[in-house]
Amino acid sequence: MGVSTLRIAPSILSADFTAIASAIDRIEQSGADWIHLDVMDGHFVPNLTFGPKMVADIRKLTTLPLDVHLMVQNPDISIPWYIESGADHITFHSEACVHAHRAVQQIQAARVRAGISIVPSTPVAAIEPLLDCVDIVLVMSVNPGFGGQQFIPSTLQKVSQLARARDNAGARYDIVIDGGVNQGTGQQLAAAGADVLVSGSAFFQAPEPARFVQALKNPGAAV
Repeated sequence: MGVSTLRIAPSILSADFTAIASAIDRIEQSGADWIHLDVMDGHFVPNLTFGPKMVADIRKLTTLPLDVHLMVQNPDISIPWYIESGADHITFHSEACVHAHRAVQQIQAARVRAGISIVPSTPVAAIEPLLDCVDIVLVMSVNPGFGGQQFIPSTLQKVSQLARARDNAGARYDIVIDGGVNQGTGQQLAAAGADVLVSGSAFFQAPEPARFVQALKNPGAAV
């Protein structure tokens, strides 16, 4: 895929939660494509963020796709909450779910896009049986739980592997990368075959969000 087709998904984990409407407006005005919502339960990852009410409240503020990333134990229990809250995509972790095929079917039955995610220590091989049925594969490029971490370079090999597997099988999933994304890593990820870049700290710290988004989509541009 070409760099110009990249989509950008700012993560509200790095936003000021006391001014969430302003954060959503910042995302919309930047020309970003999705809004990424990191749900953490304090068990699967060492942090606690927000629940379905936050998703439902944000749904009232925007028509952009809401990309919910469940970093929680037993995601099959909470999936219906986020369907009801208005999520457009729901991604859960392979490491947290025994019956992953059933969870994918549960999401897709509600006409919501279903995604599977892996942490840095999990190989692509662990999710190969799901690649022909998911809509999204989210690769964590940092150890999940906190924003502002450094990109793990071995992520690039996983992206290339997923892109090859998609081409070979004629699959349809988007390859999404979450963690440590900036203009430099974004260019490498796009070259490896990524479709969507999640950006938290870098996006919300950018003086001019629209220029930042365009620089991610078109690495030759200046921020």
